[in-house]
Amino acid sequence: MLAPVKFAEFVDTNADKFIQRLADAVAIPSVSGDPAHREDVVKMAHYLNSQLISLGVTTELRDLGKHVMDGQELSLPPAILGRIGDDPKKKTILIYGHFDVQPANKSDGWDTEPFKLTVHSKTGRLIGRGSTDDKGPILGWLNVLEAHKSLGLDLPVNLRFCFEGMEESGSEGLDELILGEVKKEKEGWFYGVDCVCISDNYWLNDRTPCLTYGLRGITYFQITVQGPARDLHSGMFGRTVHEPMTDLIALMGKLVAPDGKILITGIDEMVPAADEEEKTLYTSLDYSIADVEDAVGGQIAISADKVTVLMGRMRMPSLSLHDIEGGAGARTVIPAKVTGKFSIRLVPPQTPEKVDPLVVKYLEAEFAKLNSKSTLTIECSPGGKPWVADIKHWNYEAAIKATQAVYKQQPDLTREGGSIPVTLTFAKSLGVNILLLPMGRGDDGAHSTNEKLDRSNFIEGTKLLGTYLYEAAAIPA
Repeated sequence: MLAPVKFAEFVDTNADKFIQRLADAVAIPSVSGDPAHREDVVKMAHYLNSQLISLGVTTELRDLGKHVMDGQELSLPPAILGRIGDDPKKKTILIYGHFDVQPANKSDGWDTEPFKLTVHSKTGRLIGRGSTDDKGPILGWLNVLEAHKSLGLDLPVNLRFCFEGMEESGSEGLDELILGEVKKEKEGWFYGVDCVCISDNYWLNDRTPCLTYGLRGITYFQITVQGPARDLHSGMFGRTVHEPMTDLIALMGKLVAPDGKILITGIDEMVPAADEEEKTLYTSLDYSIADVEDAVGGQIAISADKVTVLMGRMRMPSLSLHDIEGGAGARTVIPAKVTGKFSIRLVPPQTPEKVDPLVVKYLEAEFAKLNSKSTLTIECSPGGKPWVADIKHWNYEAAIKATQAVYKQQPDLTREGGSIPVTLTFAKSLGVNILLLPMGRGDDGAHSTNEKLDRSNFIEGTKLLGTYLYEAAAIPA
């Protein structure tokens, strides 16, 4: 029996065991953006490291130094570097993933406890924070390793691993690690890598697999308005003083229009308009307005035109308002200080270096127009540049063949609206092709309440990852 067939059968037979492994991982609340959970992120790193070692991978937990978060100096979670296989006759593929997650509380609107994996008996959905972003895909690779070890099969390629615990918080320390390893050449963990595979994105919908060859970049801002020395009684001081919340709401209301147009001067204008030939690329994708509305749970698509919506997600920049901090509950105080958060997703030729000064200049000018006596502070977190890959490379050919073998479908080739900053770092520093090979569906709800990964996507997705390795090994470089 051929090795790929044995591998696929092993995955089916051990599906429940693999789901339990996912449950164990989801149970660790590895929220990188909350200092209170920093030890949980470290715990998750050690959990994965021990799993990799047990499956025959040589690893290193790499210290990434320290950083400051919410006024506290914290140790960054260690990155995991791994290696299995050194056959010079085989291709070498680097696998990237992240084991940190977004914050989640049941009170946010979850139907179940977010850090307890719930297996829905009727739908087969695996519900829990990190199930699809990005613990499920990482564990898919562990499943591949376990299958080959248990069956006594050699991996068809050499593998290298780079797993981090700060992706949801700007991947601090990772660029320095990657560039440092590249400089070490033969002594580095990434020496001899032929391509990179990342599984940290999603299908466009819930029925058609896809491969992703482009990502938007990102830049993230916090704007803080400070007024009085302390919170004030609104009955005593309303319409008496400049109120920070009023100033902040006015300022954030001038960033983006309801139709998605970015109001900051010069940002939308950076992107050249698409011609009719380019627009036809989007008409061919298996995607509809109904897919958008199903994914978000409401008839709120920004346009009835499929091409407009797809280009808004893939080709155009977007600005989203995320949060306002400073007031809570039914209090009737005037907050002394409030903070608003927003981000901009970037597309070529935009970069954080080009966009950030425009944002700062615009915010300062608009704040000045308010004639407020409050003060404005603007903070910008580390961002990431957009990225586009060559889809004619053998790396994509292998993924297309693997998708056809596992799902019996031709995958859509897409650009994605999200950002994975490390993609560009790998592409530039290693000079190799980067493939985004998603496991989850477009309705998984990453970053949202009730995040899920369908059982079929976890199990068939594990088969896809393993089959991709066999197809990559078979194609001449």
